[in-house]
Amino acid sequence: MLLPVLAFILGSCLAVLLVRDYQSKQTDGFRAAKRYPGGRIVPVLGNVLELLFKNPVQTFAYARANAARYGGSYRQWIDGRVILNVTRIKEAEKILASTQHTRKSILYKFLHPLMGDGLLCSRGAKWQQRRRILTPAFHFHILPKFLTIFQEESDKLVQQLERFADGTQHIVLQSVVTSFALHTICETAMGVKLDAYDEADQYKAKVYEVGEMLVHRTMSPWLYSDRVYRLLGYDGPLTNSLKPIHRFTRSIIHQRRQNFQAQPTLDPDSEDNMYFGSKQRYAMLDTLLAAEAKQQIDEEGIREEVDTFMFEGHDTTAAAIMFTLVLLAIEQDVQDRCYAELADLLNHSKEAPTTAAGSVRLSVQDYQQLPYLDRVIKESLRLYPPVAFISRTTTGELVVDGTSFPHNTITHVHIYDLHRDPAQFPDPERFDPDRFLPEVAEKRNPYAYVPFSAGPRNCIGQKFALLEIKTVLVALLHRFRLLPVTRREEIVFMADLVLRAKTPLKVQLARRQ
Repeated sequence: MLLPVLAFILGSCLAVLLVRDYQSKQTDGFRAAKRYPGGRIVPVLGNVLELLFKNPVQTFAYARANAARYGGSYRQWIDGRVILNVTRIKEAEKILASTQHTRKSILYKFLHPLMGDGLLCSRGAKWQQRRRILTPAFHFHILPKFLTIFQEESDKLVQQLERFADGTQHIVLQSVVTSFALHTICETAMGVKLDAYDEADQYKAKVYEVGEMLVHRTMSPWLYSDRVYRLLGYDGPLTNSLKPIHRFTRSIIHQRRQNFQAQPTLDPDSEDNMYFGSKQRYAMLDTLLAAEAKQQIDEEGIREEVDTFMFEGHDTTAAAIMFTLVLLAIEQDVQDRCYAELADLLNHSKEAPTTAAGSVRLSVQDYQQLPYLDRVIKESLRLYPPVAFISRTTTGELVVDGTSFPHNTITHVHIYDLHRDPAQFPDPERFDPDRFLPEVAEKRNPYAYVPFSAGPRNCIGQKFALLEIKTVLVALLHRFRLLPVTRREEIVFMADLVLRAKTPLKVQLARRQ
C-alpha cells in the first residue's frame, strides 16, 4: 500500500513541476533566454545544475569561465526566471545609469536579518529619504574628523607589525587588515573604540560568522525560499548569531543617544553646532540621532543604518587594502615611486608632517597631493574590485542586443569582468597605474570602471573609503618596505559578498632607514 502512495505523491510532484515548467516557458523571459547566449536549458532544472555541488572557489571560477566562454554578457534560466549576467559596458551603463532600474535583486533580501531595510537594501521613497539623511555624514567637511581616527588606527597597525619587520617573516594580511578596518569603522560609525567593550570579541566573531551564512545562502538558489531555508534548519543558527550583534549595536546607540541629548540645546539646523559643538568625536551615528530628533527616522531605522555601515564598511575596505599591499610588494618599481612621491611631499610640507614617534600626520589636502599613489589605488581597485558584482531587478523592459528582457529580470553586473574588458583596458591583467592618467581616463566610457558602482545608487562612502585606504598605505609605506611573498598567479578566489581570497595573502616587511 505504501509503495503506490509514494508513487502517486512523486508522480503528482513531477506533474506539478512539468506544468510549472511549461507555463514558465510561455513567458517573455523564456523567449529572451532562448535568444541570448547561455548554457543549455535542461527541462524543469534550467541551468541550476551548473551551480549544484560547487564550492565557493568553483562558483567564482564558473562565473569567470562563463565570461570567457560567451565573450560578453550571458543569461541563465533558474527557477522559471531569466537572469542576465552583465560583463560589458553597453549593458552595464543601461542599468547603472538608469533611474528606472535601481531596485536591488532578491539576493539583497538575504541581508535583511542583519541590516534590515537600510540604505543598501531599501528602494523608492525610503531609499531616497535615507540617502538624504546620510549624505551630510560623508560631506568633505566631515572627512577631517574621520582622518584623525584613520591615522590613529594606522599607527596601531604599524606598531603591531613592527615585530615582523625584519624582512624574514611572512605576514598573513587577512586577519590584521580586517581587524584594522573593523576597529576603524566601529569608531567612525558608532563613535566607540571596539576594544573598550567586553563584548567586542564576540561581536567580531559573530559578524564574520553571519557573513559566511549569508554568503552560503546567496550562492545556493535552492535556499532562496524562506520556507525551504527554515525547513532545512538554517534559520535558527542565523538568528542566534544575530542576537549579540544587534544587542551590541543597540547598546551603543542607546549610550550615544544619552550623550547626544545631554548636550546643550543648539540650533537643530546648524550643522556646525550639531556635529562639532560637543567635545566627543563626531560619528556617523550622530547624523542619524540628529535626524531622529527631527522625527525623520526611528530607533529601528538607526539600527538598520548602523549595522549597514558596520558590515559594508569594513570588509570592502579591508579587501582593497590587502590587494593593494600585495601589488605594491610585487611591483617594487611602483612602490619606490609611491615612496619617493611621499618623501617629496613630506620634505616640502610647511607644517610638521610627523609626530614625535615618527608617524605621518598629513591633512586631507596633503593626501590629495599624492596623484601617483591615487592612480595605484585605482588600478588595484580595477584588478581587484572589493565588490566583484552587484545585482539589480529591472523595472520595466530592458533591451540588450535586440533581445527584450522583461520587467523583473534579475541582472548581475560582474564588475570583476567589466574591469577586464580589453576594448577599454588593453592587456587587462597587466598592472599599470598610468591607465588612470587624466588624459587616458577621459577617453574611456565612465561606466568601464565602477569599483564603487555608479549612477544614482553609487556608493555613498567612496570618498571616506579612499581616504582610509590612502591613510593606511601612507603609514605603512613611510615605515616599511613591502617585500613580495604571494604572487598574483597563486591567489585563489572564492565567491563571497566581497572579493575574497581563499589562499593566504602574504607579504614581508623591512624597516626603512
